[in-house]
Amino acid sequence: MTAIVITVGEPAGIGPDCIIRAYADYPEEFEGCVIAAPARWLQQRADQIQIPCSIHEFNHLADAAEAARLAPTQGLYCWNPVSEAGGAVVAGKPSEQTAGEVVGCIEAAAKACLANRAAALVTGPIEKAVLRRTGFNFPGHTEFLDYLAMTSEPTNDENSNFVMMLASEHVRVALLTTHMAIRDVPDALSAEETLKCMRIVDADLRKKFGIDEPRLALCGLNPHAGEQGHFGLEEIEILAPAAIQARAEGIDVTNPLPADTIFSAAVRQHYDAIICCYHDQALIPLKTLSFGEAVNVTLGLPFIRTSVDHGTALDRVGADDVSYSSLQAAMHMARQMCAASADGSGHE
Repeated sequence: MTAIVITVGEPAGIGPDCIIRAYADYPEEFEGCVIAAPARWLQQRADQIQIPCSIHEFNHLADAAEAARLAPTQGLYCWNPVSEAGGAVVAGKPSEQTAGEVVGCIEAAAKACLANRAAALVTGPIEKAVLRRTGFNFPGHTEFLDYLAMTSEPTNDENSNFVMMLASEHVRVALLTTHMAIRDVPDALSAEETLKCMRIVDADLRKKFGIDEPRLALCGLNPHAGEQGHFGLEEIEILAPAAIQARAEGIDVTNPLPADTIFSAAVRQHYDAIICCYHDQALIPLKTLSFGEAVNVTLGLPFIRTSVDHGTALDRVGADDVSYSSLQAAMHMARQMCAASADGSGHE
């Protein structure tokens, strides 16, 4: 199997801490894993937190991948795809001087996946404000990866084809809308985009998770799923029509259900994923059930991408108790998705 590529994200944040601490405790889990980053980012942090670690840098992904396969417990293997060195990294203080390297590493890793030179991409957290000041005109990782995928394989659909899903051992949640004000959510919903989301979730649960017949639940937007129009018409005019069309296409999805009960253990166990209308409708229950253990998965991309479910935590850099559990979970899920995709057969 080709390598799983891990990007550090913001080098001044806890991304390097998580990688180094995870490797120090579980080096065997990095077999076949390559870090797309300048080695100096990790070496500097390893020295700072006083964790001895051999860090090797390669100019070519194939060379780093071979070393990571043959001697996974002999150190971390970095592939540095950026030719020009950026500025110095100061722990806890993001700098625009390293922004080009951050974006360059992500872009190179994604293109390696698109070219089938890497099996999957696992991303660390980025500091979006710093990147935007240097011309990064994307809301975040996901939109940038979607752009790279669309420009590498142009389609007739000019709209985004990704779905943000977060997953843990307790629940999977997929989002109809992502980062926007609550007041803007109703206007952002449409039957067309809801149906597209259902198609993507159904297809990727089959292809990348090995689930033969995915069972999807759809959250209503309003209290009590609108209560037959008394609390809003979005369920009647947008969500239910999309669900009806999806079922006509062979997708097993419910009509809009009340969000205040769907996440109970008794109900959620019946579904492989729950489609939610807005960010907090999905993430509050997910993080209540699985804080620090959840994985951000981008569905709809032509390659496997998982990510940690936390930010850069600039105030925690160098702390002894920085948790790497989400990075571990993201790596484990990427491996599972690679296996399911290669196997080509599903399961319940």
